[in-house]
Amino acid sequence: MNYSAKTDPFPSPVSVERQRVWVNAALATPGVNTPRAALENAATFLVDPESTLSDQESPGDRTLREGALRRVRTDAGEMLMVEVHLHGVAGVVWEHNERISSLWHSTADPAVGSKTQRSLTRVFPWAREEGDLRGQSYAALMSFSPTREWLMANVEEASDELDRRDGLRSYDLKEDLVLNGQQEPGMFIPQLHRLQEEPPLDGDGNPAYPTEYVGWMAVRGNNRTKRRQDIFGLTSAEVLAGVPAAKLGLSGDEIIFDTHTWLGKLSERFNRERAAAERDGDDEDAARRATNVAVVSAHLVIGSPTPERIYRIVQMSNRRDHVHPPLEFVPNDRGRALGRSVLGVYVAEGLLDEKVSQVLSGLAPITDLPSVPGDATIAELRDLRSMMILRELFPSDPNKKLLLRRALSESPPSQLSSPEINRRARAWSALTSESYPAPWNPRIAEVFHAGNVRAGLEFSGRPLRELLAAADSDDEAFEELVAFRAAHWLAAFDIIDADRGSLAGQKTDDDDGAKAARVRRTVKNHLNALRNNRGMAVALLRELADAMNGGDRIPRRVSRSGNLLMEDMNTAWFDREFPKESGKRPQKVPAPRQSRSVLLPRSPSGGGIHEDKSVPAPSERPLSVVPANGSNSSAPALPLPAVSDTAKSASEHSHPSEPVSAPAVSVPDHSEVTLGELVARADLLTRNLLEVARGAQEVFGMLPSLAMKQGVARPLANQAGSDVMRNIAEALQEVRALREAGEDLGGRADL
Repeated sequence: MNYSAKTDPFPSPVSVERQRVWVNAALATPGVNTPRAALENAATFLVDPESTLSDQESPGDRTLREGALRRVRTDAGEMLMVEVHLHGVAGVVWEHNERISSLWHSTADPAVGSKTQRSLTRVFPWAREEGDLRGQSYAALMSFSPTREWLMANVEEASDELDRRDGLRSYDLKEDLVLNGQQEPGMFIPQLHRLQEEPPLDGDGNPAYPTEYVGWMAVRGNNRTKRRQDIFGLTSAEVLAGVPAAKLGLSGDEIIFDTHTWLGKLSERFNRERAAAERDGDDEDAARRATNVAVVSAHLVIGSPTPERIYRIVQMSNRRDHVHPPLEFVPNDRGRALGRSVLGVYVAEGLLDEKVSQVLSGLAPITDLPSVPGDATIAELRDLRSMMILRELFPSDPNKKLLLRRALSESPPSQLSSPEINRRARAWSALTSESYPAPWNPRIAEVFHAGNVRAGLEFSGRPLRELLAAADSDDEAFEELVAFRAAHWLAAFDIIDADRGSLAGQKTDDDDGAKAARVRRTVKNHLNALRNNRGMAVALLRELADAMNGGDRIPRRVSRSGNLLMEDMNTAWFDREFPKESGKRPQKVPAPRQSRSVLLPRSPSGGGIHEDKSVPAPSERPLSVVPANGSNSSAPALPLPAVSDTAKSASEHSHPSEPVSAPAVSVPDHSEVTLGELVARADLLTRNLLEVARGAQEVFGMLPSLAMKQGVARPLANQAGSDVMRNIAEALQEVRALREAGEDLGGRADL
């Protein structure tokens, strides 16, 4: 390098001639299609640019050397980067950082109401200048801002949001940089920011500030970029759009826009102050603290064979962190990042149109979709986008299924688990919320059963207007509204929320001046309550849609006859009119309640299952299998195994830590039973097993609140708890073996 790290750790910009040589060499490198203006901006921050150049003697023949280049392949396409050393203050915090995506009001929201947050700047590929015939766009981005103040406010808001979310980190990043420097290079992409305003004129008749600003936005390393600039006492907005003279050790209140000028003054100031701090032994001096980040490594994106997809490509290069994050996202940001990963893979493979993907990703307005009716309301626009996202995250297309598995690192379809299904549901919910004024807890969408969605979700695709009109009498229309819309609509107006795991965690509100009682409810319970009160539910859903169309006003209550009332809808009213009791899942098979809390035991001799004479033999009872959808059948249902009086007595009077006898179940001799009867018995017993598991889940759900009341921190930290966990472990082994046996016999859970 051309400076002494010992005496002058903070480098000044190299000469304009050396910068020009580097820019020309970069543009002469095969695969580079970055604008000259972006490279000139980067060259100002470069330290020892010659280290990245080839060894040709003639300056006109030089290119970037192969050893400095990095070619990266992503699911969205390829990009070319160069590894360089930059001044430590370089880079700009990017508002499109996906860890803070839920901060912004998305362009995919068709309404702008009182709840609307600051909007996210829409980005486009950086268009080539007129007369440049080398392609349609550069491997760079561009955006438009109404005013300079608006641009700087957005960058500062993004930087502030990183501060608010730094609690997710287990250490102090700023102090780590001060002590150890930056260990890993960040990744930056150029973006042109154009102002739509005409700047005012100064006293000499010149524009008071530029109308264009070039910044290298941090794709990877936003937090590090922010913390480095904090150490230097600058902000990303100032690095992008001009630094006040006072921060450079100069007099006056002017703002210096020329990067070469202000960076040189900044380095002069820090070198001067560091020398003084060395003499005085002042370890707390800002210049001395900045020494370890005076120069940092960085990867600059400088080319791509598909520049029109460069935004998606740079995001995708960092998206494995979304599936396996080193620094946790908040739920909405993580869900949106996962969903965009899937959409990006589809686009790269030609299975989804780029413009459609932009809308579904929240990067373009819904009206950009070619299928949008001209008279579509706000509710209809939101619904159209949400249902399109749902189809993409629960596809029936085999090609999309495979790509989705790759993007999310999922199990094969036959082994798709509930957590994996819920992760997709949260992604759908988080992306859907971009079309609303504020995000909700994306766990609100965890309502799908794995068996119902492994093959993909299929629904009618009827317009929302038609569904709402027909919901009174059309069962399919009503079910589509409840299953795929109701939870999001209620959450959008803060009427329901995802279950928080304990009664103490449930929100409450005031109703008519009185404190509302806390009610712990799952989202499925809310939806079942709607199903059980259809007439009122249809009126409620229509009112929620009208409230959206009215600028997201507060919805009004509905009467039991379906008429609108004057009072505002809220949580307490919903819990009263659609009570938890009416949202219980109906019993599929009549059975003694005791049978839900016991497992079927092995025979003491290990030779099978105990025989219970109270269960009639197959030839002595009618045979009937309950339909999979739980609908009623005219034929009598196959009874569950009876619970003996001995087992009942033990269950009622034994100490909790004592073992409880399980019900005995008979398995007829092969000579006495038909194949159909055995399959029916297998269906019955596995249904009973499912009921037992759900019953155990209910008990586990009740334990935290009861234990809290009694001051017990860990209610299962005793012998009884050890027995419980051992029972679970053994049951899991048995169930796994049972599943393998079923699959060997041709059974498929996704049929």
